[in-house]
Amino acid sequence: MSITRARRSTDAIEKLYISMRHLFHRGVYRPSAAPGKILRNLLFEIDPEIYGSMTDPNKVELSGLMYVLDRLPEGIVETAYVSFTSDEGYDRSIFTPIIPAKRRRFCYRIDDDQMNIEISRGRSDIYDVLTHLTFLYNEADKIRNRAFNNETLSKSRAWEFIENVVFNEVEISRKDREVALMHLSTILGRTFEETQDIHSYFSKPDDKDNFFRIVYWMGYTSQQDRIGTKKREITFTSTLRESIGHHMIGEKWANEIKKVLFENNLQDKNIHIISANMHSVSNMLYAYDGLKKKYKVDSVDIYEDLSAANNKMMRESLNDYAQQNGLVYIKDQSGTNINVQIIDMSKVNIANTAFSYAKAKNDDVIVVMDYAFGEQAFEAMDELLKPYKVGDVRFKMNVKSVAIMGKAGILEGNKGDIMIATAHVFEGTTDNYVFENELTAADFEGQGLGVYEGPMISVLGTSLQNKDILEYFKYSSFQAIGLEMEGAHYQKAIQVASKIRHHIDKDVKVMYAYYASDNPLETGSTLASGGLGLTGVKPTYLITQKILEKIIK
Repeated sequence: MSITRARRSTDAIEKLYISMRHLFHRGVYRPSAAPGKILRNLLFEIDPEIYGSMTDPNKVELSGLMYVLDRLPEGIVETAYVSFTSDEGYDRSIFTPIIPAKRRRFCYRIDDDQMNIEISRGRSDIYDVLTHLTFLYNEADKIRNRAFNNETLSKSRAWEFIENVVFNEVEISRKDREVALMHLSTILGRTFEETQDIHSYFSKPDDKDNFFRIVYWMGYTSQQDRIGTKKREITFTSTLRESIGHHMIGEKWANEIKKVLFENNLQDKNIHIISANMHSVSNMLYAYDGLKKKYKVDSVDIYEDLSAANNKMMRESLNDYAQQNGLVYIKDQSGTNINVQIIDMSKVNIANTAFSYAKAKNDDVIVVMDYAFGEQAFEAMDELLKPYKVGDVRFKMNVKSVAIMGKAGILEGNKGDIMIATAHVFEGTTDNYVFENELTAADFEGQGLGVYEGPMISVLGTSLQNKDILEYFKYSSFQAIGLEMEGAHYQKAIQVASKIRHHIDKDVKVMYAYYASDNPLETGSTLASGGLGLTGVKPTYLITQKILEKIIK
């Protein structure tokens, strides 16, 4: 472990966020000008694991490119101008929303040269996109440098082959494609095999050569920037700059939830909030009764069946049953991208669940909110815990517990293992949140999974960590067990509401548990790993079960 590098990296992360915040308030900057170069150099200093060989001028980083393009809107490589906006009515226009494959955000292609990205999840969303764009422009410049002569600006022979594929109106033969792939590998500075693999990854049924187009437009827009024809530019609308930090979207989201509680006369009942996915809580409460099938109560077979890709009708049938028996589904209309389930436990047949041992009928209400993103967690929870005003009367939310579950990167252990947080340390700040977790490691013993208990690091961004930083968190006096993005923000909101503003009971119970998506110290994938598939079913439902046990008791 290099403590010196860990400290340099931590300083660089802080400077990166300060720089991005400055550019946000400034309202505009050019990636190829001084501000963009500052961001790029700071990213070089951090050298995040997920961006791999970003600092190598002779290699285009392919794994990082896959990660970034999955989280940016399709067509972003073709546009020289990117505008960050708030919810400004594009959904009511002729523009078709573009939603990235692995990030929930609405984007709009305004014209051939401009992409608008709607920001509804706070500063973390802005920082996330800006770091991805900084990486993308860096790799685009590498492509340009190998495609065009720096002095004469003439095209290389390899680049001409790529152009031929992109602008060929008929599908090329396999032989011609492999010749072109060979030239593409030259442009990328990667092996033929590596180039084939990423070409296959981006291939579409209706566009086998999609990756050629990606590379072409990355190089082309970079070259246009260099010669001054179209200077790449990033802007932030005045509406967005005015709205960030004012909780307008979060307030709208929270008020809709409270409105539904009142409409269903649930406001006076004990309320338990769970931040989780949109399936595990409802499945655990309704599956046995709703599916009318024989499953062992102590197995995960029923949940594995529900998670299978080919069982869509099964899931739809269960959702219909749940909504007829006490579950109200609130599809987000505010822009937060946080859907909600409200479950009236008095209408749940608890006798036909994993909690059949419960003697008394449960009369509580469970509010399940989908995952927030980074700093958005504070806005959402802060607004949800505030009193609700009906006419001239303010009603306090009768919140008895808040539970947070989800996936995180583990620093000691393996994929699928469980982490029980004892504190959240907020990276890049002096803000540390210590709490009494109602869940303990003992709750999960004997289940065949590794269980780790200790502090969690709430990181500023998923794609800004390197091994030195992670080893520092693990081996220093922090003794951290994992990293995630929302815990500190949730706990900040809970403490403010319970200890300072007295919006909710000062003795509100909190529960934090995470399952490991990966071990970044072993894989170098930080929090960027994909889905866990069926590997994640057992820890997901085990955590859900323990949370519900605490509530039902």
